Amino acid sequence: MDEVSSFDMGVAGSLTMIFLSLAMLVLMISFYRRYKRLLDRKDQE
Repeated sequence: MDEVSSFDMGVAGSLTMIFLSLAMLVLMISFYRRYKRLLDRKDQE
């Protein structure tokens, strides 16, 4: 019984970590694009 519950926690933890990593990746990419756009705008002025 203990092995089953710990296995479920491991799967849930892994899925949570994967989801958090993907969310961070998406946020970083969006911020990076916005930052580059700002730099391009400054260069054009």
